[in-house]
Amino acid sequence: MTAVPSVPPLTWVIGRGGLLGQSLETALETASGTTVLWRPPEPISWLAPDAGALDLRRQVGDFLGVAGGRPWSVAWCAGAGVTGTSVIALQLELAALRETLDALAGAPRGSDGAFFFASSAGGVYAGVGAPPYDESSPVHPLGAYGQAKLDAETLVADWSHATGTPSLIGRIANLYGPGQNLAKAQGLISQICLGHLTGQPLSIYVSLDTLRDYFFAPDCAGLIAEGLARLRREQSAAQPRVVTKIMASQRAITIGAVIGEMRRIFKRSPRIVLGASPISAMQARDLSLRSRVWPELDRRSLTPFPVGVATTAADLLLRLQVGTVGRSVASEATTRGSHVEPEPGRAPGWNPSHNGGPA
Repeated sequence: MTAVPSVPPLTWVIGRGGLLGQSLETALETASGTTVLWRPPEPISWLAPDAGALDLRRQVGDFLGVAGGRPWSVAWCAGAGVTGTSVIALQLELAALRETLDALAGAPRGSDGAFFFASSAGGVYAGVGAPPYDESSPVHPLGAYGQAKLDAETLVADWSHATGTPSLIGRIANLYGPGQNLAKAQGLISQICLGHLTGQPLSIYVSLDTLRDYFFAPDCAGLIAEGLARLRREQSAAQPRVVTKIMASQRAITIGAVIGEMRRIFKRSPRIVLGASPISAMQARDLSLRSRVWPELDRRSLTPFPVGVATTAADLLLRLQVGTVGRSVASEATTRGSHVEPEPGRAPGWNPSHNGGPA
């Protein structure tokens, strides 16, 4: 088992403009002395034909050059794909991840590195039909999005074993919180908050008894930061670790209960329209989650749902005032959107073929 590095690792969050990425950067910055953030001087051109792959390879070189001989960490929080995203777009995202890992394989001291990949609990367990799911549950994606996440997990695991660099794979529940990209066809809680502020109705295309685990993004970010630190502490030079952990509140609630809670918080009923969509066939009714891996990391205080909703609504109000609701606050036109779990809600005018796009 290796010792905790005396020099804080240099950490690069890929997808730093999105919901999870910006929350993770904040969590790492507030954990004084545990890491030093690196930010690339230029944004990644996610809209380029190669989906940013060439930019990522170049920036990996810059990152490793700055890191030198010190420990380093890379957290992949990028990804604009959602349920219904085209296979071609998902393959481009996978190719960008592969390009990044190939470039990181050139690190002079791979055992001093660590990698995090943001996967999707809903994507990989959607077709299993035996909740609650934990890390030992079988996987069975219902669509291309879930399969792409599984392919990415395999890519990361193979890279870890080939390079000796440990990896943490987070199978993440439905994230919500400040900074969510509402241009993507997801984000039930954020969309209800937006409807409360604008008076617009929200269409929901699955049953109100659909169960989901809603996880406040800053809470998830704190869990990732602690997970990366533990990964380093427990790394063996002889056997690189690949740890897969479910990251969730572990308290699933129905969509009907979410609507009821929002009614209580906002003192009025959300404007909801029940609709239909072919994508509903790729949504499981119950995605209750439990984590059996590193359970001590989950013994932590989580943000109460009303507090998380109030924080999300306050962020949306600010973004409405400055005109940035259609994208993540920290993002630019060429910065990748957030990683968030596909959700069974949709905004007015939402197109089932909508492929997310960068935030």
